[in-house]
Amino acid sequence: MKINKVVIGVGSNIDPGKNIEEAKNAVANHHNLIKVSSFIETEPIGCKSQDKFLNGAFLIETEMDTPTLKSWLKNLEYKLGRVKTENINGPRPIDLDIIVWNSEVVDSEVYERKFLINSINEVLPELKISQQ
Repeated sequence: MKINKVVIGVGSNIDPGKNIEEAKNAVANHHNLIKVSSFIETEPIGCKSQDKFLNGAFLIETEMDTPTLKSWLKNLEYKLGRVKTENINGPRPIDLDIIVWNSEVVDSEVYERKFLINSINEVLPELKISQQ
């Protein structure tokens, strides 16, 4: 089975300390959690009338393929209380997105968000990502 090295972008603005810790523990129980970035407070994007976010990243190794891991992460978000609403930028207990897959940036928003670039560079410095 192929081992994939993945960076997961992590964010929360509803009880972030608790939800990020629970997400980290769940990820570590099902995958090889290699490194956790620092988490920084960021302003909300889009819908400004909400609490600030806490954002960072997890570096993992997994045998899952992309669709399976994406589905697993969405299921974890649901278990931690995330409910999809029409407001895609609204408050959330947890947001887990695949942003790097085997050294390839797979989320175009990475280049628009300095906190994502910093998180990737912290957990996977050999990529040397910079803003475009």
